[in-house]
Parts: sequence; C-alpha cells; structure tokens
Amino acid sequence: MVSPNSSESHLGKVIAALSSETFESKLFQWLNRCFEIDNTTMLAYFQNKRPEILFSQSRVKSVHEKLETVYVPAAYLLDPFHALHVDQAEPGLYWLQRIAPDQFQRNEYFATYYQRTTLVDEVAYVANPSDGVSVHICLGRDISSGRRFNAREVAKAELLAPIVCALIEQRWSGLESTGDFSDEDLARHLIEAIQEAHQIKLSPRQAQVALLILRGHSSVSIGLRLGISPQTVKVFRKQLYSKCKISSQAELFSLLMPLLSMH
Repeated sequence: MVSPNSSESHLGKVIAALSSETFESKLFQWLNRCFEIDNTTMLAYFQNKRPEILFSQSRVKSVHEKLETVYVPAAYLLDPFHALHVDQAEPGLYWLQRIAPDQFQRNEYFATYYQRTTLVDEVAYVANPSDGVSVHICLGRDISSGRRFNAREVAKAELLAPIVCALIEQRWSGLESTGDFSDEDLARHLIEAIQEAHQIKLSPRQAQVALLILRGHSSVSIGLRLGISPQTVKVFRKQLYSKCKISSQAELFSLLMPLLSMH
C-alpha cells in the first residue's frame, strides 16, 4: 500500500490538480517531498512583456520582498535564468552554479538585488508551453537553511525533469506571447533611452557591453559572447565609462537600471 505521505502519492495529487487553483502549491509540496526546498518562485517569461508571477512561497519574507517592485519591472533582464529564455534553452533542469556568468557574484545586480533575497542557491525547471513563452519553476535554498544544493540532490532533481516539464506544458499551454526578444533589441532600447534621458550617445557595441557587464560577465566572457578579444572589450568598457562620466560598475548600474525599467 502506498503511503499517503510518499512522493508518489504527492505526485498523484499534482496530476489530479492540473486544472485547479491548488496545482502550484501541490507541485511545490511534491517537489519539496522529493528533495528539501526552502522556497519556490514560479514565473512565466514572454517575448513582448514583463514576466508574470505564477506562484511564490517562502519561509523568509525577504526572498520575495522585492519580486514585484524590482525584479519584474526591470531586474529580470539581468537574471541568469531569464538569459535561458532569451537563448531558447532546451527544456530541463538548470542549476544556477552552472549557468551564472563568471563574475555573477561580483556584479551590482547580485549585490543590490539577489543577495538581499538571502538566496544561497537555486535550481529551475524550464519548459516552453507555447511559442515565445517559457515557464520556470525556481526552487531555492535561502538563509532559513543556509545550505546549497549538492550534486546528489541536483542529480535526483534532474531525474524528475521530464515529469515536471510535461506538467508545465500541460498546465500553462494557454499562455501567449508575440514578437521577438533579443539582446540587440534591448541594446537599441537602451541607446534610445539614454540619449533621451541623459543626451549620451552610445554605439550598439557599447550598449551590448554595458548589458553584459551588468549581468556579471568578465571581459573574457563578453569577448566570447560577442566574438571579439578581451582587449577590445576593455576598449569598449573604457569608452562606455568615459561617455557616461562614471568610473565603476555600481555607477553604471545606477544609471541604466531606471532606463531598463522603461523597456
């Protein structure tokens, strides 16, 4: 006889709730039964509009305190998980440690937003229920446990990926998005916005470099993404800082974040 508290029993409840308002909470309960989780953030990313919060739950208030006021309006554009949406990543499980830019923990987005959530680690199931839409089931560890996921836990979570991704596709197949989204589009928006707000004229390359700096990429990483040398990246960075009359990434963040929120 199957125990009512077994992971299989919890999964049965998730499937039964696919069309009900309790689906998200039951999904979290099942996943939390499979491996310990401190919090969850379920988000839909689109091509032509801001993310939609589908469900959130945490033991610590600070985890989601700025989700609606800071993350959804603009900060998501700098998030490693949103980059998966832009890159049209294959469905599956993604571990922050494996996808974050090489200087993610040294960038201003991490310092001013991510670190303040008290998150210490995060994995996310990613699937594409419809064209131009990706849904992320983010599962976090925060200050309430203070523990990172270990390789064994991530391996177990990966085994569940086909099930979770299939559930995502069934649950959120009605979400719609039109148009395209690319970093080139975002860079064009940034060029127009900074010209209008501050009379600063950036080149497309300078705008692209600015965005990648804010996401936590080093000069080497930026060079690899843009197909240019690290030395050339440093030239663009120097030009960027000079045009903006700034001398640090913190100043760049303060200058550009209000412009990104207008996107």
